[in-house]
Amino acid sequence: MTIKTVIRASVAVSALALSAGFAQAQEATKACLITKTDINPFFVKMKEGATAKAAELGIELMTFAGKIDGDHETQQQAVESCIAAGVKGILITASDTKAITESLGQAREAGILVIALDTPLDPIDAADATFATDNREAGRLIGAWAAGQMGDAAADAKIAMLDLSASAPSVDVLRDQGFMAGFGIDVKDENVIGDEDDARIVGHEVTSGNEEGGQQAMEALMQRDPAINLVYTINEPAAAGAYEALKSFGMEENALIVSIDGGCPGVQNVEAGVIGATAQQYPLLMASMGIEAIATFAADGTKPETSEGLDFTNTGVNLVTDKPVEGVPSISVAEGLEQCWG
Repeated sequence: MTIKTVIRASVAVSALALSAGFAQAQEATKACLITKTDINPFFVKMKEGATAKAAELGIELMTFAGKIDGDHETQQQAVESCIAAGVKGILITASDTKAITESLGQAREAGILVIALDTPLDPIDAADATFATDNREAGRLIGAWAAGQMGDAAADAKIAMLDLSASAPSVDVLRDQGFMAGFGIDVKDENVIGDEDDARIVGHEVTSGNEEGGQQAMEALMQRDPAINLVYTINEPAAAGAYEALKSFGMEENALIVSIDGGCPGVQNVEAGVIGATAQQYPLLMASMGIEAIATFAADGTKPETSEGLDFTNTGVNLVTDKPVEGVPSISVAEGLEQCWG
C-alpha cells in the first residue's frame, strides 16, 4: 500500500467519524407524553400543549394514552416503549399512581427524567418532579363555596360523591378529601376515600371520569336517596352525566353540582346553570412546562425545582362562578371563559 493510499484511507475514516459524530450531535431529543385517555378534553389540551412546545424546541415527542381512565396496563406498556426508544424524559398522568411506580423506577434508573402531570405519584418522590394543580385546594374551594352557597341548609345536606376509579389515584383522593374539608366534614384519614362517618354523605360511586360513568353513578346514588341536593364530581364530564341523571328524575333544579377542571365546556355549563362552580386548572401550561424541563435536563442535567413550601410545582387553580361566596376567592364565568381550554 502506498503512502498516498494510506493517507486517503485515513482521511476517509476521519470524515466518516466526523459525519457520525455530527449526526449524533444533531439527533433530536426524544420525549414521551402518557395520558389517562385521549378523549377527555383535559388530556386533549395537555397533548396540544406538549406537542406545540416540543415542535418549538425541536424535541421528538411520542404520545400514548389509556383506552379509558384507569387503564394501567396500557400506560405500563407505554413506559416500556419509551425506555426502549431512548427518550430523555417521560411526562405522565398516571391512572394507577402506585402500580406504575415500578416501571417508572426502571425509567429513572435508565437516566430518564420522569415528571408527573396533574396526578402525583404515590409516593410523590417516585417522580423526579410533579407539575400539577393543588388538587386538595381545588377540592377545598368547591367545598367551601358549596357550604357558603347552601348556608344553614348545609347542616342537613344530602351529598353524592362521584369519584374517579376504584384504584383511588392520588388526584381522586386529593379532590374528594379537599371538598369534604372545605364543606366542613371530618375526613378522618385525609389519604383515604370513604372512611368518614358524616350522615350527610349518601355514598361514593366511581365514574371513570366520563359522562356515561357520571350518569350511572348518579342514578345509583339517587336510588339510594332521591333527596340528594349536593353533588361533588371528580371532573366536568362526570358532572354533565350527573346532571342528565338528575334531569331524568326531574330533580335537576333541586341539586347543586360542583366540579373541577375548568375546560370550556365545563365553564359553559357553569354559565348555563348546570354546574354551580368549578375549580379551573391549566393542563396546557403543565404540559408545556414539562417539555421545557425535559429540554433543560437533556442539555445540562438540571432537574425542576418545587414551588416554595410544596413538594410539587404548582400550576395554579381558580374557582369559577357567577355566584361568589364571601371568603372564598373566585373569578367570574367571563374570566373563566377567557382562560379555559377544550
